[in-house]
Amino acid sequence: MRQRNSARLLVINPSQQVLLFHFQHKNDALAGQSHWATPGGGLEQGESFEVAAVRELFEETGLRIDTVGPSVAERSFPMMLPSGETVLSVERYFVVRTDSEHLSREGWTANEVRVMADHKWWSVAELQETRETVWPEQLITMLENA
Repeated sequence: MRQRNSARLLVINPSQQVLLFHFQHKNDALAGQSHWATPGGGLEQGESFEVAAVRELFEETGLRIDTVGPSVAERSFPMMLPSGETVLSVERYFVVRTDSEHLSREGWTANEVRVMADHKWWSVAELQETRETVWPEQLITMLENA
C-alpha cells in the first residue's frame, strides 16, 4: 500500500472556532459520502510537512503565512482516495491562528471545487453536539491541546 503524507491545519479564529470544510462526494469512488474536515492536503515531491502546510493553507483559504510551528498531532490510517485507490494516509497537524475569517477559493483545484461544498467556523460546543461526520475523530482533544 502506497503511503500518502499530508499536512493538515487547525485554523483557529479569535473566537476560538476551528475552520472546517464540508466535503460532499458525488461522482467518484466515495460517491454518497459527506464529512467535515480541516484544510490541508498531500505533500508534493520533495516537500516537507511544514512547507506543505503553508502552501495548502494559502491554496485552500487564501490565508498567507511564512511558517508554521511544530506539529501538534499525527495520525496514520488506511484511506480510500476519490480515485478508488487505498493508501496509508499519514497526517501531521499544525495550528494556525488567524484574525481574518475572509477566505478565498482562488487556489482551489478542479477536484476541490467539485467536492468542497461549504465551510464553517466551529466551536468546541458545536463539535461536541453535531451528528455529522467530522475528521479527525480526535479534533476536540487536538483543539484543547492547541
